[in-house]
Amino acid sequence: MSWTEITRPKYRRDGLRSSRDRTDEEWQLVKPLLPPPCRRGRPRTVSLREIVNAVLSIATTGCQWRLLPKDFPPRSTVQGHFYC
Repeated sequence: MSWTEITRPKYRRDGLRSSRDRTDEEWQLVKPLLPPPCRRGRPRTVSLREIVNAVLSIATTGCQWRLLPKDFPPRSTVQGHFYC
């Protein structure tokens, strides 16, 4: 698909922490597909949006779990959500 003047603004990443982060519009598409918080056990302390950003970053870049950038949640947390 080629960029046009109409489609280019839709895919801009201005205002995001990094180009790997999902936009609000993309997050609204993903959010209903994620599991609700469990009523038992400890409450979530990490945003699922950050988890999704980290998993998609690994999938996009092909980096190893231990090389996950420090601006994401701990790799053990991201890995745990990924494997569940």
